[in-house]
Amino acid sequence: MGGDVRGPCKNARMDWDDLRYVLALSRGRTLARAAQTLGVTHTTVGRRLRSIEQGLGVRLFDRTPEGFLPTPAGQDLTAAAEGIEGEVLAAEARVLGRDSELRGPLRVATMDMLYCGFQDLFASFVQRYPNVELTVTTSLDHVSLTRREADVALRMTRTPPEELVGRRVGQVQFAVYAAASLVASVGPDAPLGDYPWIGWDQRLDHRWFDAWLADHAPGACVAIRFDDSGRAREKAVRDGLGVHFMACFEGDALPGVVRVSPILEPFAYDLWLLTLGDLRSTSRVRAFLDHMVQGFAACQERLAGSPDTRS
Repeated sequence: MGGDVRGPCKNARMDWDDLRYVLALSRGRTLARAAQTLGVTHTTVGRRLRSIEQGLGVRLFDRTPEGFLPTPAGQDLTAAAEGIEGEVLAAEARVLGRDSELRGPLRVATMDMLYCGFQDLFASFVQRYPNVELTVTTSLDHVSLTRREADVALRMTRTPPEELVGRRVGQVQFAVYAAASLVASVGPDAPLGDYPWIGWDQRLDHRWFDAWLADHAPGACVAIRFDDSGRAREKAVRDGLGVHFMACFEGDALPGVVRVSPILEPFAYDLWLLTLGDLRSTSRVRAFLDHMVQGFAACQERLAGSPDTRS
């Protein structure tokens, strides 16, 4: 880190949240990876680290070509953080593992695409906590947590509402997908403009779509349009009616469907688990959040669309 760290503040105290930042940076080595683990921005990690170091009066990390490496003081704090983390996780497991104490309704709002893509995570939660009455809402209509229409939301968003709290659990990448039979018919090296496209009903005012085609698939024709029914568009892709944007975790999992474009980085959305601040300590909500955070940690490759599966 640049600059000297001043003497310690006499009243400086560290809490578990401070140690979480130290631990995440020690493990991730970069601000970006630490931020992803913590569900915050990389600037927040950098600002928090400076605050901790200034409060303690010691440098905790050296910035090197290999990333942020803990100093001896940082190593001591990392070891302490790992010990506390183990105790916290063990305590949570003891509390949350008492299935008989976790009972009652829990309503989760998400998208049909997200539920279908990660149904295994929902299923394992139900198996783990059979006394929780889980209701999953996949309506396209916006569900308000502030009006208590749901307890938790699993959303793709770049700007989570300020009134909600939660964790960023990954980033959803998108690409263009087509049926393998359509690729064989049009030609494996054909530009996107040579493919028929599947689009949205023009009454939905998705003018960005036509503008994107003009820039990236000039000359392309839209063979068929749908409303916001994602399942209908997915079936049209599988049937070879045309190509369309799909989340990589969705398109890569479809048999007979292949990626025909690079990953479209500007289309990426962060994936967030969100709830109200006064609900996050509720046992059912906390159990669901912890379960899904752990589950999505093992799904990062699916979300990111790697390895590249282009035909």
